[in-house]
Amino acid sequence: MSAPAARQNTSQHSRRGLERSYGTCRGFVPATRPCYRTWVTLDIMMPFYGRFDHFKAAVESVLAQDDDDWRLVIVDDVYPDTAPGEWAKSLGDPRVEYIRNEENLRPSRNYRKCVSLTRTEHVVIMGCDDLMRPGYVRRVKEILAENPGADIVQPGVEVVDEAGRVHHPIGDRVKSWLRPSGRGARAYSGERLARSLLGGNWTYFPSLVWKTEDLRKHKFRLDLDVVQDLAMLLDITLDGGRLIVDDEVVFAYRRHATSVSAVTGPDGSKFAQERELFMEFERRCRALGWGRAAGAAQRHWSSRLSAATELPAALRSRNAAGRRSLLRHVFGR
Repeated sequence: MSAPAARQNTSQHSRRGLERSYGTCRGFVPATRPCYRTWVTLDIMMPFYGRFDHFKAAVESVLAQDDDDWRLVIVDDVYPDTAPGEWAKSLGDPRVEYIRNEENLRPSRNYRKCVSLTRTEHVVIMGCDDLMRPGYVRRVKEILAENPGADIVQPGVEVVDEAGRVHHPIGDRVKSWLRPSGRGARAYSGERLARSLLGGNWTYFPSLVWKTEDLRKHKFRLDLDVVQDLAMLLDITLDGGRLIVDDEVVFAYRRHATSVSAVTGPDGSKFAQERELFMEFERRCRALGWGRAAGAAQRHWSSRLSAATELPAALRSRNAAGRRSLLRHVFGR
């Protein structure tokens, strides 16, 4: 083979190699920034509205994955400071896309937008203040390969504080007690799963891997600001879905004072939403003949205990409406 032919053949092989890595697309120019492949296994959607330092750490934790079979899409919900977005756009990484909404959508509508932008069979809606450990993508891919057809994956999670230090607040200790016991990746479904979730939501929403078609079918509810994840989990469960729980810690959930759930606890609004949700799913479970799950919804004891822990803060703030809402949730039907 002549030298020019050899060079041409090498060039063709290089081009095909890049196309396998990044996907064939119009205007493909190997020497410049390539169009990123469209067949990645996992889309990581990151709704953004929060602290720059936490956001930067979250994005960098995705970039540090030891398996690059992912696409990251940042959906900025019109955060007043544009510096985080400028930083994201400056990364120059074809695996990272940045979008700024034209108006503030608030959580549920922004989650819906994230789902509409998803291209893959499975998706993560990651918090902009949380952290993936380097093996997150690799591990969830292993779980999905071992459990074809799984609707949701809950990987192993540790909790970190505002500064990124591992800690164990009482609420998360209770979650660990409520989480189904066992070792390795294990599957739950049906009334057993519904009863477990209604007894106390032991999952961590930003770490969950969802089947995209489930999120498109059921849709995040616009009447909920805080417990839309539990509503989605239960909708999928009542529809015959299967959830896989794993123990290998590959995700760090950040627990801090400015999170939505922390802010809406003392004023009682979070628990008002939970109360309505439990009443709804009590009815739906009874209609399916799932008496034990309906009983768990009626009792919702872990939610009542959580509301009780918020009472001191409500008393200190002299929030009469919040205090009444919390007392109703703790002692009411």
